[in-house]
Amino acid sequence: MLNTLEVVTTVIVGLMVGVEFSVVFIMNRILNALPEDSGQLGHAHGGRMLGALMPFWYVGSLVLSAIWAVAGWHHHGAGLVATAAGLLIVSVVMSMLLLVPINNRNKTWTPENRPADWKQQLRRWERYHYIRVAVIVAAFTLLVASLT
Repeated sequence: MLNTLEVVTTVIVGLMVGVEFSVVFIMNRILNALPEDSGQLGHAHGGRMLGALMPFWYVGSLVLSAIWAVAGWHHHGAGLVATAAGLLIVSVVMSMLLLVPINNRNKTWTPENRPADWKQQLRRWERYHYIRVAVIVAAFTLLVASLT
């Protein structure tokens, strides 16, 4: 049963890392290269879509990692799994305090109602997102390392 939990958790966290990696290094670059209104509308739509899905994915990844850490406490790599769970806690807290407030504003913006500083707000979100991606990549790396 522990092996199944290890595989499922690693796959789910790995897929989350892949999605967030593609947001920061692919999607944002595409959206930022579009003409102003199109790019901003794309960011708003992406914020609505991913803003609805990612909280469940982040919390689910954290819960699975925590269960794995507890269930495998006396097994090899338990410290790595616990550290990964700690990093996923950091990513959730960081999301709630820094990224979600900006995303909640962004997803309601249109060319008619966006604030004058909308580009600065999106750049701030992107900077925080870079850090969050680094945190979840580190967590994923620890989960994978614990399997060896």
